[in-house]
Amino acid sequence: MKTLTLAKGATLAFAGFALTMGTVATPAPAADFSGKRIEWIIPYGTGGGSNRWARFYAPRLQKNIPGQPTLAIKNMPGASSTKGTNFFARRAKTDGLMLLGTSGSTQFPFLLDDRRVKYDYADWEVILATPVGGIVYVNPSLGVKEATRAGMKQLQKAKLKFGSQGATSLDLVPLLAFDILGLTVKPVFGMKGRGPSRLAFERGEVRIDYQTTPAFIKRVTPLVKAGKAIPLMTWGMLDAKGDLVRDPTFPNLPHVGEVYERMHGKKPKGPAWNAWRTFMAAGYPAQKMIFVKKGTPADIVDALRKAAADTINEPGFKEAAAKTLGNYPQAVGAKAEVLKKIATTVSPESKAWVKAWLKRRFNAVP
Repeated sequence: MKTLTLAKGATLAFAGFALTMGTVATPAPAADFSGKRIEWIIPYGTGGGSNRWARFYAPRLQKNIPGQPTLAIKNMPGASSTKGTNFFARRAKTDGLMLLGTSGSTQFPFLLDDRRVKYDYADWEVILATPVGGIVYVNPSLGVKEATRAGMKQLQKAKLKFGSQGATSLDLVPLLAFDILGLTVKPVFGMKGRGPSRLAFERGEVRIDYQTTPAFIKRVTPLVKAGKAIPLMTWGMLDAKGDLVRDPTFPNLPHVGEVYERMHGKKPKGPAWNAWRTFMAAGYPAQKMIFVKKGTPADIVDALRKAAADTINEPGFKEAAAKTLGNYPQAVGAKAEVLKKIATTVSPESKAWVKAWLKRRFNAVP
């Protein structure tokens, strides 16, 4: 069985600037949350990477927010995360007592003008942004041990099912990647998160799946060690020049561009590849973010951002984060603002191409 190695001490540079794990602490803000309760909306179920990310951060943030309020996570899955996100957009006040944790599956419906979306990222202030990777793995019964040319040619012959939240969710990235790689994959839509799709994989109902890094580390790594899952590839990450490079948490796995080159002897290019890169960039380098409503007083926003900065600067945080979230630097303040802009902007050309592909491939109209 192939051994999966996680990198240690890796960093990620993106969009022309380097993100570092630490950030300079700011003066203590005046806001005080003593005796208060902050509700953190996570628009996903309890079995996926977003829930694991939130539960990793919650006790650490709670300790560093002035007054150490109760920070309670409220999972609200449904409609590719738009249900819980619409709830936040409708109910959150400008008092900092309701936070929202988003993922790429929240961003993509927004970017694609999904009719279910009743929210606008311009209405929110970002507190923290977390890069996350995506890892594809398959059932050993397929007989594919690595993403070599021979292995991928064999995988192309299989008829595969894939548990999906929806074509306009973050699953757009794997669905388009599978098409680019020439795989025959039938999505089973209606999953309420990546957790249910992983459980379907464990039950043998689907034989190909992907998880974001936090869920992969916690839930899939034991399957790999037990010989019940074979990791094949990652989506990769973008470096400071915008080039696709290997995911720093999984440096021994090829990214999807490398796999394509192994199969065809040339680098991928064309409108499908350009669209995939655009949406991968929107979905992963700032895949998970924490928000408050715009108009929240500056002292409250500053207090929450300082709590996030203090959290990621604490001794031992980097090591703990690497084990739970992967080797990705966390962004606060101006760096988080830049990543928010990247995550919520796609070119008109890529948007138009993807909308046409969704209609043609899945009869899906955002």
